[in-house]
Amino acid sequence: MSWLKKKKKKEENMSGEAVFIGSIDQGTTSTRFIIYDRSVKCVGSHQVEFPQIYPQSGWVEHDPMEILESVRLCITKAVDKATADGHNVDNGLKAIGLTNQRETTVVWSKSTGLPLYNAIVWMDARTSSICRKLEKELSGGRTHFVEACGLPISTYFSALKLLWLFENVDKVKESVKKGDALFGTIDSWLIWNLTGGKEGGLHVTDVSNASRTMLMNLNTLEWDETILKTLNIPANILPKIVSNAEIIGNIGKGWGITGIPIAGCLGDQHAAMVGQCCRKGEAKSTYGTGAFILLNVGEEVIQSKHGLLSTLAYKLGPQAPANYALEGSIAIAGAGVQWLRDSLGIIKKASEIEELALEVESTGGVYFVPAFNGLFAPWWRDDARGVCIGITRFTNKSHIARAVLESMCFQVKDVLDSMHKDSGERDEVKGEFLLRVDGGATVNNLLMQIQADLLGSPVVRPSNIETTALGAAYAAGLAVGVWSENDIFSSGEKKERYTTFHPNIGEETRKKKADSWYKAVTRTFDLADLSL
Repeated sequence: MSWLKKKKKKEENMSGEAVFIGSIDQGTTSTRFIIYDRSVKCVGSHQVEFPQIYPQSGWVEHDPMEILESVRLCITKAVDKATADGHNVDNGLKAIGLTNQRETTVVWSKSTGLPLYNAIVWMDARTSSICRKLEKELSGGRTHFVEACGLPISTYFSALKLLWLFENVDKVKESVKKGDALFGTIDSWLIWNLTGGKEGGLHVTDVSNASRTMLMNLNTLEWDETILKTLNIPANILPKIVSNAEIIGNIGKGWGITGIPIAGCLGDQHAAMVGQCCRKGEAKSTYGTGAFILLNVGEEVIQSKHGLLSTLAYKLGPQAPANYALEGSIAIAGAGVQWLRDSLGIIKKASEIEELALEVESTGGVYFVPAFNGLFAPWWRDDARGVCIGITRFTNKSHIARAVLESMCFQVKDVLDSMHKDSGERDEVKGEFLLRVDGGATVNNLLMQIQADLLGSPVVRPSNIETTALGAAYAAGLAVGVWSENDIFSSGEKKERYTTFHPNIGEETRKKKADSWYKAVTRTFDLADLSL
């Protein structure tokens, strides 16, 4: 009998007492709240999209107040749905887990509770000039802080966005001088508001989100004083760092679930690792707005020699050991499909791309590289811009749709090639390599088959592809004793719940396509200053 069935039976024997864990999943384009029972079955959920703000080319912002309202609405609707279906959520909800888009940066006033500027989103590229300036001034150039925090100087990370706010937003500068400013990634903004806001809200972040700011020391798991001093960032605006699974505080008034403890917090990609039960030597790829591939490398930090990031995987409790990861981050994955829908009008719904791409057997020699705001891992070229090459009179919208799907898979392959080089040098991965996948885009069977074909290795998709929310729920349930770590990572009968895609093309074809992709990628370089 699997642990899920044992847990369900145990629940049924507890005098009918229902046990539920809630999960807030605050992503780049949408927010959701999911309620799980003890057997990890979803009993209620609600999801809403919220607006993206593009003030100018390369800039991406969110309204922090809209994000708060999206969370409030999702909690209310999900609880209402679960209650309507006969689940006693009011009495059975034991804890809340939180997972969020990482790096996105908010500065707000602790006296008014209001944001001092819009949230600057992780993919925003406005800080490129600050990056170039630091690279010239610091002795280590782009990798000056890598040994301490695992991250290169890049527009991607929160510290650079914070510096931009210091330099360009008067409200932020004045508030910092007065000691009234608070900085945080989205997790910090949400927890502060959920636990009371200006009436005693808790200013905290977790180790996984902190590891993406470029300000946390990967070894000590504390804010790095040398980095703070070098960048002239005051420590008093930073949140307290906690583990991924511990009771942080209780939800305050006005949220519909007052008094429930927030007991788990992870950045979205780290939550997906927990949701996918990734132990040392196992990798997962999440396909959302971007794509993010993480390989658990165990309890020791590994510095990449092939363009990847060293980051925290998870730390499931205050006394638990930290697991680390190598990560490859891709800025544009599902966002490329959204671009086809919203900017070009080639499709009306994102789900239509699979049918459109299946109308042709190949891209007809078309290669699409979605370097809209530059390229992340393993290239790290913020001077890159998007290209679509190989177009002829034969090319139609089906070829372009298929090329967009292939672009997602080629980018994942680039990252995994680097990951294999890094881990292979240390013998971290043994046996047949299986890529565990999750995220909304993985419902696309063609996308998954293309991924397996280009990798030349199996791609494994769980029946529950929303593993990000699940990982946050696991962390919260772990902290309040609903599940043990053994329950989470030793689930029996796991394979029964997976679909595996096997490669269907030969090695020669795979290599030719990879060579053509590489040629296309090199065409994107040094295009940031093209005349308008």
